[in-house]
Amino acid sequence: MGLYDAYLAVRHRLHEGEPPEHVAIVITERDLLVDGAFDTLAEALGWALEYGAERVTVSVSVLDESVVPTLTRELRRLDAPAEFVVRGPEDADGSDTGTRIETDGAEAGSVPDAPAGADASEEAEISAGTEVRGAADVADAADAGGATGVADAADVPIRITVGLGGKAEFAAAVREIANDVDAGALDPASIGADDVADRLVFPEEPDLVIKTGAERLSDFAIWQSVYAELYFTDVNWRDFRKRDYLRAVLDFQDRQRRFGR
Repeated sequence: MGLYDAYLAVRHRLHEGEPPEHVAIVITERDLLVDGAFDTLAEALGWALEYGAERVTVSVSVLDESVVPTLTRELRRLDAPAEFVVRGPEDADGSDTGTRIETDGAEAGSVPDAPAGADASEEAEISAGTEVRGAADVADAADAGGATGVADAADVPIRITVGLGGKAEFAAAVREIANDVDAGALDPASIGADDVADRLVFPEEPDLVIKTGAERLSDFAIWQSVYAELYFTDVNWRDFRKRDYLRAVLDFQDRQRRFGR
């Protein structure tokens, strides 16, 4: 850690304000095309957990939908500092098809072995239905038999969405509510904010949203980020460093949150 980074870290530690518990990072597909971009992402996730965040959500904004499968595959190989789940546009329909990846104590090549005598199709089915350990193996398992199912991502500290825009996510939640009303499972008069939130892919609200490159926020978590503190930096993702993350956290600690009041 450089001297200036150490200075910022001390300021953060001595600051009376609480750090954000839930940090969201918004990047674009262009950001991830730069050499070293995935390493920067892994480091940024580590910084967030190191400096007080209990949960990190990463939103990858995508203009060309054809790149979603490639980005998703590469993100599943991410050398993240903690367990994470990757989800894409198909998950806005409420199905739990995201890939959950455990990294602590995991070793590469640790997809569970198939029983003796199992053929290739059975091995693919086992890989597809088992919680996968090891980032590289997740992509292999997904190629073999599809992404592993996730029953509940609420306890996963790092969540990554690829190409899942806030408008599409909100529209999917509304469709699900309409279907429940049509089926008689939900009374229209009783519908409230919680009914919408419960149908979002990642319903938790971030405390701090960081957007690099000084661009617009993009179509990100429209519902969840309504009361979040937004931090825009002119630094492009390829140049994002620990000091830039600490500046965002210190800016958050300096603010007086009003939650719309």
